[in-house]
Amino acid sequence: MGPVYEIKISDKIKEYRKTHKLSQAAFGKSLGVSAQAVCKWEQELCYPDITFLPQLAEILECRVEDFFESGIKI
Repeated sequence: MGPVYEIKISDKIKEYRKTHKLSQAAFGKSLGVSAQAVCKWEQELCYPDITFLPQLAEILECRVEDFFESGIKI
């Protein structure tokens, strides 16, 4: 069985936003999305559209690959 990838976008968004003392509304505004969208991302109710990943990586000062963690889940 090959590796399974776990999405870690929610943790990175929340960590970055809190470190930079940004509200969900302010963070969302920088991306052109609503505070509700950011809230849903942080709660893992949904994920950002894939087209946002490069912009999110730039804002969060990481690589797109950092949003995914590989590991075998049993």
